[in-house]
This record gives sequence, C-alpha cells and structure tokens, in this order.
Amino acid sequence: MTSPISENMALREAFLGGMSHAACTVNIVTTDGVLGRAGVTVSAMTSVSADTPKPTLLVCVHREASATPYILENRVFCVNLLRDDQSFISDTFAGRFSAENLEKFDCADWVPMETGAPRVVDPLVAFDCKVISSELIGTHHVLVGEVQDIFTAKRGSPLIYANRAYGRTMRIDPVTSLVTSQSDAVLRIGCFHTFGPFMLPEIIATFAKDDSTDLRLMDGDHRRMIEGLRTGELDLAFMTDIDLPNDIDATPLSILRPHILLAENHPLADEPNLTLKTLANHSMVLLDVPPSGEYALQLFAAQYLTPRVKYRCPSYEMVRGLVGHGLGYSILVSKPASNLSYDGNALVTRPLPADTHAPHTIIATKKGSALPNAAVPFMNVCETLFSD
Repeated sequence: MTSPISENMALREAFLGGMSHAACTVNIVTTDGVLGRAGVTVSAMTSVSADTPKPTLLVCVHREASATPYILENRVFCVNLLRDDQSFISDTFAGRFSAENLEKFDCADWVPMETGAPRVVDPLVAFDCKVISSELIGTHHVLVGEVQDIFTAKRGSPLIYANRAYGRTMRIDPVTSLVTSQSDAVLRIGCFHTFGPFMLPEIIATFAKDDSTDLRLMDGDHRRMIEGLRTGELDLAFMTDIDLPNDIDATPLSILRPHILLAENHPLADEPNLTLKTLANHSMVLLDVPPSGEYALQLFAAQYLTPRVKYRCPSYEMVRGLVGHGLGYSILVSKPASNLSYDGNALVTRPLPADTHAPHTIIATKKGSALPNAAVPFMNVCETLFSD
C-alpha cells in the first residue's frame, strides 16, 4: 500500500513537471530602500486587477531567496519584464554565475523608479510597485503590489521560459480554412541559435533569387528545434546530429570543426596545439545549452578528464563576452565568424585536435511528415552551397 507521503511526493513531482510546460515571462524583481538594494529572477508574475484604485499585480518569491527579506522590509519592488535578448540578466539574478566577486547589478545599467526600486534601463516593460499584501504559502511569499509607475519600451519581444528553457514568442496566423491550415507557399525553418546568424542569411539570399516562398524563421536550442519539428511548427531545422532522436531524419551538410575560444591575452592564446589535458587545468566558461554543453563535457570525459567549469551560461554572446574578459576559455562546436566579443574584446580561436569527435551540420525533418513543395528546392540550394 502506497503511503500518503509517497503519494504526495508523486503528486508534487507531477505538478512540477506539468507546470514546466506553462509558458511565462521572465522577470527581475528588484527593490531598494532602508535595507538596501537586491533583486531576484521570478517567473511567477501576473496581473490581479486594473480596476482597483491603482492597478495591482502579483509576484511569488521563494522565502530562501536572498532578495526576499529586502523586498519585505523595503515594501517596494519593480518588476522588470525582460526582452528576448536579455537572458544573461535573468541568469545573473538566478545565481548561475557564482563567482565570489560578481555583483549582480553590474550585468546591466539601472535607473531608479518612483519608489526608488531599480529598473533595467531598457526592459520590455517595468512595473514599479508598493507592497500592499504579502502571505507565505508553502515555500513562497505571495506579494501583491500596487502599481505606482510603468515604463514601456517602444519595441521588442518578451523573453519566455517554458519546458525548462528560454524561448521567444512567435506569431501564429489564424486558420482561414478547415481544409488546410498550412500553405505550400510557406516554409517554416528553424536553426540552432549559435550558428544561425552565420549560416542562414547566405542560404536565404540564394534561395530568394529564384523563389517567392514565404520563409518563416525561428532559432533556439536543440530541444526547441526537435519540439518544433514534432509539433509541425517547423518544416525543417538546421542543427547538429548530436543525440538525434529516432523520429528525426537527417540530411548531412558538413562536418563541424570544434574550436577553443580564448581571450587574446589568455595564457594559452599563443599555444598552437592545445590539448584537452592542458585545458583541464584552466577555468572554463561552458555554453550550457543542449547539446553544446553535453558535447563539450563528453570530450573531456572520454579522456578521463574533468574540466574546471567556473561559469555556465546559455547565451552564446554572453559566453564570448565572459571569455573576452579573461574569465576562462570555452569550447564551441563551430568557429565564430567574428574575432571580437559583443562588447569589443579581442578573441582568438584554436581548433581542437584533429582526432576529436566532430559533429555534423544537418537539415533535420520529422520522419514521415509531409513537407511543403518549397522544401525540396530549398534543401537542394543548401546542399549545393555546402558542397562548394
């Protein structure tokens, strides 16, 4: 007979698993006041009412979060709803960068709102609030805030978190016919986000010369591409063949040559032939998105080595930025197109040894799926470009 405790644990796990599918915006809740400045990444945020004397919203913060006592004592907070290019701010306030000398607020520029709570200079939206109600339920404080001021950007899209990964919003056109909801004049293309900007523009420019197909583009990590193919959100996707599931077909395009990324002034920058054994003695900045993170770690494991991972980051440009500031090296599945980080620091790359297992760039499709007519000529263009 199953005990009540076991049943409750199973229910808890099912609840957490189910809630992971609920898409939500990513927010930084900040505060400042008598106790000082603090902030925390929060996904549980929603409106309460626009028809109270002043609009009200609700946020939930974990009772053990370092910012919680500050918010409760200061009685003010600002909800910074992040743009889809600001995941590095979320990761910083979620504590993913654990270096002792890292001040969280250094990751962005801030200005005070009416209550004194800090606002990111350029969020998508910011709601400046006074706490009018707080209640501890289980592990979380449920805070109701009365909105005092609002900042809204002129453009941008929200950073979304769902299925335990960051994502972006995508417009879904309404179905105009019950006979078919997908036109052959539309081709939906996904691309693994680390090499999409370097790969897709030339392909699309070549294809568009002779074809007027409406191309819908989406980038994301490996899991997002697989999900898009399985649900029909994508017709095809550019990605690697690392850990490819059985229900996905692959058309190989090229062999990727993994590279080591270093700051120009890194002690190993002038070493012509770097080995994983040498790298294992230095701090590493891990691109922590599937499958790139797992791939890099498996390279070391295959040689019975353990890298000194100091930072984990899901943002490609953030990784390059951390490397550019001399905080460690990184391993990328392909050579970056630029030798400068996003903030202008010089970078160098070194190829991994020739005998290192190298993944392939592929065009992935779902097995048995009916592709739009434009898919075949598009894939032909890709194969021609990669064969040159």
